[in-house]
Amino acid sequence: AVLPDYMVPSAYVLMEAFPLTPNGKLDRKALPAPDGDAYARQVFEAPQGEIEATIAAVWSELLGVETISRNDSFFALGGHSL
Repeated sequence: AVLPDYMVPSAYVLMEAFPLTPNGKLDRKALPAPDGDAYARQVFEAPQGEIEATIAAVWSELLGVETISRNDSFFALGGHSL
């Protein structure tokens, strides 16, 4: 309710401790990549029609997410503009 949508993390990864550099700073390169279960998801609604099914298949392969709902956001699932 306080943060704008673009500032809310799309994935949460539970960690026992953060990886640190020898200087004691956060080692960002050593952070694990979030898996498919780490992303916030809405209630699953299957893609409808041939076009939605094709887009869902491409997203699934590209992002490594098994199931894609018709209301999922490409960016919220880990996609980016590059």
